[in-house]
Amino acid sequence: MAENVEEYLETFEPDVQGILQSVRLAIHRGVPGASEEIHEGVPAILLGDRCAFHFGGTAHDVRLSPVPHFDGPLEADVSRYRADDDAVCFLYTEDVPYELIQHLASAIGAQHLETQQPTV
Repeated sequence: MAENVEEYLETFEPDVQGILQSVRLAIHRGVPGASEEIHEGVPAILLGDRCAFHFGGTAHDVRLSPVPHFDGPLEADVSRYRADDDAVCFLYTEDVPYELIQHLASAIGAQHLETQQPTV
C-alpha cells in the first residue's frame, strides 16, 4: 500500500498518472495550502487537521468524494458527473474538466471552513 500520494500515483499507468497529477494540481489551485495524506488507501485532502475530501483513480475514472450538493450553477455543472449521492466521477476517456475540479475543491474547502468556525 502506498505511504504517500506520490507512491499512490506511481501505481497507475503513465497516461493515468498524468491525469491524476493534473487533478491533484487542480485541487491544490482550488484549496491552496491544503495538505494531503493517504487515508483509507487513497489521497485525502486535509484542511487544518481534518479530511475535506478524497480523490483517487479506478480502472476507468478518477473519483472525488465526498462532494456535497451545491446550489445554483455549480451543481448544474457537477450533476452529469455524479456517480452517487456524494461522489463525482470523471472518465479517462473524456476530457477531464480540471477547471470544474478546481471550483469543486474551492467550494468544498469553503464549506469545510464554515463548519470549523467556532460558535459564539
